[in-house]
Parts: sequence; C-alpha cells; structure tokens
Amino acid sequence: TLRQSVASLLGRADVEISTAGSVAEALALLREITFDCVVTDLGFPEQNGHELLESLARGEPYSVPPVIVYTGRDLLPDEEQQLHRYSRSIIIKGVRSPERLLDEVTLFLHQVESELAPEQQRLLSQARRREALFEGRTILVVEDDVRNVFALSNVLEPRGARVVIARNGREALAALDREARVDLVLMDVMMPEMDGLEATRLIRQDARRARLPIVMLTAKAMPDDQQRCLEAGASDYLAKPLDVEMLLSLLRVWMPRTP
Repeated sequence: TLRQSVASLLGRADVEISTAGSVAEALALLREITFDCVVTDLGFPEQNGHELLESLARGEPYSVPPVIVYTGRDLLPDEEQQLHRYSRSIIIKGVRSPERLLDEVTLFLHQVESELAPEQQRLLSQARRREALFEGRTILVVEDDVRNVFALSNVLEPRGARVVIARNGREALAALDREARVDLVLMDVMMPEMDGLEATRLIRQDARRARLPIVMLTAKAMPDDQQRCLEAGASDYLAKPLDVEMLLSLLRVWMPRTP
C-alpha cells in the first residue's frame, strides 16, 4: 500500500514510524505519542484530511508537530493557501515527490544527511537539484540590486527555473513583450526610472496579463505597504530580507502547476 511505501521510504534504524488509516486512528495516536513530524494525505474513507489538520491546529490534547501534506491531486490556489495555514509543506505526488518528501522529513527530524542510507542520500541529491514545479518555468525577476538578483537566481535556477532579469519597471515591461511566456513575476517595489507599483499597474492594464502572478518584494513590512502593493494589482507580497522557505511556498501557491 501507499502507506507502507512511504514508511519504507522514510524508515531507518533511528526513526520510529507509526501509521494510521483514518483521521480517528491518527488523532488517537497523537493523543498518546509526541511525534516529531506528521505526513498525511487529504483523502480518508470517512473524513477528509482537513479535519485532521484543523484538530491539530486547535492544539490540546494533541502534540502539534510539523505537518507535511502529501496529496495525490493538484490543488486550487485557494485550497493551497488554506492548507499552508496548517502545514509546513505541501507535496503533490508526482515524478519527484518521493525525493521531496524525504528531503522535507529529513529537515524536520534534524537528520544528518551523511548518516542516511546511500539510496536516501541519492534521492536527496536529486530533490535539491530539481523540483518538478519549477522545472522549465520562466520567472521574471525585477530588481535593481545585483546582490538580490544573485540570491534569487541561486534559489530558483538550481530548482529548474529559467530566470529573466530586469533592473526596473521599464525593463520588466519590455521583457514581458519580448518573452514568449512568463509564469510569474518577482517585482521589487523601490527601483529607478519606474518603480514596481507603477510597473504592476501597467501590467494589469493589459488584459493578457490580468492573471499573471506578481509577487511584490519590499524592504518594509508595514501594513500600508502591503495594501499599496495589493491595490496596484499584486497577487501577493513578501518583505525583505527574504525568507527562502516562505518565498518557495508563495511560488508554489501562485505559479500554475500545468503549463
């Protein structure tokens, strides 16, 4: 069964694994044992996985470890956003999902990679090089600070994304006209010549780009800055200095899964 396959993938001598086939079984185990990590699907025979997550979010009398959702179906953006309230990571079952699942669990259990079995080390190496969601995607990075461009490229390109760079809003508009396809825009707010807010407004005036995901990057984390970004037409907002895991989570939410 899938449960046994996942247990086999994650198992090693110093990891104790418990399995449950229903929400009720899972909650019963969580009452009795303090777990370091929970891996769950969303589909159970009698209840859906959301009820398990909501029970955990309410806390007592359960231990509340990091939760990884390992689901067999593509999620709508609204569903994915809702799940991120409860879950540290969402993994869609696909070609590379076992590697990603092993990667996430290793992280949460604070395991030392060099101590893993050779096959697990090989899977982790593959997972870190590529991620199915980013493979072949084009991300436009609009940023005038070369250090930030370098940092973002170092996060995105090893995962398989193609990065197009623009240094200001004018260059961003030109890049969108030039490129056959852009899957998502990471847009700095403060830039010379044309700032990110004006560029975003102009992008949204083009009906072809009404649904293009635009994530604004700003040095300020004030509520009114967030509001200004959203009013300009941004899909979402991320404050600098950038948290890599938060950035990747946002990209997973906003970037379409299918070409």
